[in-house]
Amino acid sequence: MQVAIITGAGSGIGLATAKMLHDAGFAIVGVGRDRKKLETLEQAIGNPDHVATISVDVTAAEAPKQVVDLALERFGRIDCLVNNAGVGSPKPLDETDDEMLDYFLDIMLRAPFRLCREVIPHLRAGSSVVNVTSTFAHIGGRRGGAYSAAKGGLKSLTEHMACEYGPRGIRSNCVAPGVTRTEMVAHRFDDEAFKRVNVETTPYPRLAEPEDIAAMIAFLCQPASEMVNGQSIVVDGGWTKTKYLSPRVTNTKWVEVD
Repeated sequence: MQVAIITGAGSGIGLATAKMLHDAGFAIVGVGRDRKKLETLEQAIGNPDHVATISVDVTAAEAPKQVVDLALERFGRIDCLVNNAGVGSPKPLDETDDEMLDYFLDIMLRAPFRLCREVIPHLRAGSSVVNVTSTFAHIGGRRGGAYSAAKGGLKSLTEHMACEYGPRGIRSNCVAPGVTRTEMVAHRFDDEAFKRVNVETTPYPRLAEPEDIAAMIAFLCQPASEMVNGQSIVVDGGWTKTKYLSPRVTNTKWVEVD
């Protein structure tokens, strides 16, 4: 039985990934801060022998060792690491103070770096690391600030790992979601401007659900993706690669703004 460590596993993309990998035969080590959300994960898996959870702040000094120790104690091996934990609602560069900068970098770059470092010695040929980045690691986006910096750094770290550990049969890849209907962004859909920027510029007829991202992560954790290494796979319905505008937008009259 293969074993996958998933951070941010209690909800959204992390929860969907845990369920999908469990269905594929993996045991799951779910990592998150919220104990109640981790209980949701345990209930969703419904198989105590195949799931272990740990409530820990991924930025804490002792967190990587605690996570790895739990995986080895419960299941004796580690085959996949999915760095999914993240935060949103960044501000533009000129509105980002040092506290916010450190907060974003700690969670979405430093924590994955440290967990990868702790996990790598325990991975064997055929293992996989998947780092969840963002479309903002690929294109410039308004209000990206520290979020873009962290996700871009994680993309580069992944490419280094693909080169460094690929000869050992350890693959490292990124999955870069576009706007996905998770708890983290649910409140943004009350903002008409947010919907126009994302919905009206996506050529596919819907936005992503957590299961769409989880399916790509699960693929990269399994043998079918054996020759995929050092890649960043964008899952956004074509948002980053097209200049699409919906008919509702293109039929709107231009209005000068002072």
